[in-house]
Amino acid sequence: MAGCSLSRNQIRGISHTKHHTGLALLVILMISTSGCVTVVGNYRPETSDINEPPLGVVTTVYIGDTMLRQGRLTLHDAILLREDVDVGLLGLYTLRRGYYLRIGEDAESEFYQPSRSESGGAIVKAALADPPKSVQAYKADRRICVVTIFNASTCTTEAEFERGKQPIATANSFQQTLIYSGRVGDKIKAGYREFSNNLARPAFNNDVEYDLRESSVIGYKGARIEVVEATNEHIKYKVIQNFSRAPY
Repeated sequence: MAGCSLSRNQIRGISHTKHHTGLALLVILMISTSGCVTVVGNYRPETSDINEPPLGVVTTVYIGDTMLRQGRLTLHDAILLREDVDVGLLGLYTLRRGYYLRIGEDAESEFYQPSRSESGGAIVKAALADPPKSVQAYKADRRICVVTIFNASTCTTEAEFERGKQPIATANSFQQTLIYSGRVGDKIKAGYREFSNNLARPAFNNDVEYDLRESSVIGYKGARIEVVEATNEHIKYKVIQNFSRAPY
């Protein structure tokens, strides 16, 4: 891979250290290990309907967990960094742990940007480093790189990351959820929540209560759930029928 020309920041860094030969050589070394990369943005995520958990399967969740979820989300290819990792000599860049969403690929590698969700990662640059443009992950090995706005890249093989999917809210995203809230005596409580474009719809939220002496089958908005066991810590149940089809 051919090397890229020096950026203004890099030239300034060398000029600033011209009287400090050791530091100048170090800056040159950082540049010489960089490659020239064209970031590709050819990826299109898939939109998927979600219905969780499957019908008829005994499931256990705990207080505050979602018992039932239905909706439509965009499933985005992503990589997950478990820990922060420094890229480049002297920590030229730091990739914060979290999710990075795929934006494209070429024959050898894939390109990612930090997710804007709460669980998203971030690219932090050193003072003299060029602004980052993308994260590059190679397909054949464990190399992960930072690509700058000048299309220069610097890499590391020290990052622990895994490929997977991350659900992302889009303009047509919609979710209905039923959340377990615990048991008091013979009654159990649950909270119904709706989300559109990843934003809660408070006008449609509701907290409900069910008396298990009357029936072990509970329901809300077309959903029917058979309660197998319920305590103030967890609930074991089977979904008989999901929510009525949402308007999306």
